[in-house]
Amino acid sequence: MPSLNVTFTEEELEEVRAAAAAEGKSLKQYVHDLPLRERQRRQFVRYAVSWGEIHRAEFDDAFPDEIPPATRERGADAA
Repeated sequence: MPSLNVTFTEEELEEVRAAAAAEGKSLKQYVHDLPLRERQRRQFVRYAVSWGEIHRAEFDDAFPDEIPPATRERGADAA
């Protein structure tokens, strides 16, 4: 099975050990899971951004005062 040696400073290693302990995992299991969790996080963010873009018009219609000034139509600021 492929493996990987990763170098940490003492301070970094202490932080990683503390994070692993906080999750109740061994250091090896915690470090193994990190890239998998990052992949899942990126997938979630891509979906969330896509969902937001799809529903942007609905949000803008429901909350017209929340539209950032840069994207407002001319004259929308005048009161």
